[in-house]
Amino acid sequence: MTAAPAAAGKSAALERYEAVIGIEIHCQLKTVSKMFCGCSTEIDGAAPNSHCCPVCLGLPGVLPTINRTAVEWVLATGFAIEATVAPTTRWDRKNYFYPDLPKGYQISQYQLPLAANGRLTFDTSEGPFTVRVRRAHLEEDTGRLIHDELGGRRVSLIDFNRSGMPLMEIVTEPDIRTAEQARRYAEELRLLMRTIGASDAEMENGQMRVEANVSIRPRGQESFGTRVEVKNMNSMRAVERAIAYEIERQAVAVDAGETIHMETRGWDEARQSTYHMRPKEEENDYRYFPEPDLPPLLTSPEWLAGIKARLPELPSVRRVRYREAFGLSAYDADVLVNDAAAAALFEGALAAGAGVPAKLLANWVTGEYMRLAKGGEGSGGGAAGRVDAAELAALVKLVAGGAISGTNAKEVFGEHFASGAGVASIVKARGFRQISDAGALGAAIDQVLAANPAAVADYRAGKAAAVGFLVGQVMKATRGQANAGMVQTALRERLDKAE
Repeated sequence: MTAAPAAAGKSAALERYEAVIGIEIHCQLKTVSKMFCGCSTEIDGAAPNSHCCPVCLGLPGVLPTINRTAVEWVLATGFAIEATVAPTTRWDRKNYFYPDLPKGYQISQYQLPLAANGRLTFDTSEGPFTVRVRRAHLEEDTGRLIHDELGGRRVSLIDFNRSGMPLMEIVTEPDIRTAEQARRYAEELRLLMRTIGASDAEMENGQMRVEANVSIRPRGQESFGTRVEVKNMNSMRAVERAIAYEIERQAVAVDAGETIHMETRGWDEARQSTYHMRPKEEENDYRYFPEPDLPPLLTSPEWLAGIKARLPELPSVRRVRYREAFGLSAYDADVLVNDAAAAALFEGALAAGAGVPAKLLANWVTGEYMRLAKGGEGSGGGAAGRVDAAELAALVKLVAGGAISGTNAKEVFGEHFASGAGVASIVKARGFRQISDAGALGAAIDQVLAANPAAVADYRAGKAAAVGFLVGQVMKATRGQANAGMVQTALRERLDKAE
């Protein structure tokens, strides 16, 4: 067997082979109770097997009931990805054995998913890219295996708290061609889930699980190669790295004349490589048949219209609005849209401060605010509720109008962030009003020129950079309150005069 590559990445082999990638994502939905019973979904930190009942344990004689909220989240997702929403759907039994599947089958959807034939467009390093979404359907989650040491032996324990949790599975067409596209798709779908409120989609908590079906084919060939499923990717970075590695692994194997086998492989973060887990099942192995304990589900036009009307502004629409209505760069718009708190602050400040420059405001939100919110210097931790939108708008107006310097404005913002004090009171207490009076500036400039004859001589000898030093000295002398633009203009005028 030819050794797999030591690291994932672009290679000469990939100039000859094209990757074909499809993504399956499971999202745990935000509901109060499980998919088919009344057990609580608040299982984080709960004692093992403390959130279970006969229904989610699959005991004989029990009957499931459908969680309406879970259905509505999938329908909302369908509208958000421009999918066709089914007027009628049904439930199916997906039969397979696994230790953490108590019934020996999973209630899912097969032939009639709730949503189908959608699409999702997102930005990549090569420009916008659209992935077709084949289906979005509902199913129940399995339990969880815990591998541990007990009595000196390696054992596997089962926690059924997760069994029956509502899951939405979203499956793409095999449209993706690079590891980067796969990651960007997963990131955009996660953002969409959070925006509409369907899921928190935290990968590290198992609320969002990404699986990739990866194959390669010689460039120009129409038929697909043998696909390999890649699982256990617990971060967006891992999604990109695992897929890139698997593309490279297959290319190396095919170059060596080896046969790619259909299998499920896991991603080993420590080793940065995929590994064999088990042979991959075919669809007919699951022996799907209609779930006899649940009736077909009918969706009325009125119900669907209400769900669609409750959708918030979607990320793709908001990005366009930020660029076209406010003149923001694609980067600034993307940063804001990807952070719900930052976007809310930006929108709130715009609403609170009539005439506040949107671009300057966006710079403050994506710069100082996000630095402090992420635990930067002087933040003291999280930023929830610490910045008042109206106060930020007032501060940005002061900066835009030249009433306060950018340096001092950062100090004011930092204090407002830490204490909640009003911008006007902080500016007054610290005496931060910007000095724009020509007479006052002239006096400060004369003192600096007199105190720094070497820098004056350097400037007049042709060293233009010396003026920057002198501007800095004036700013220092005025505690950062001088209007820097006026200082630089006045300095040059004085320096350019003949002695």
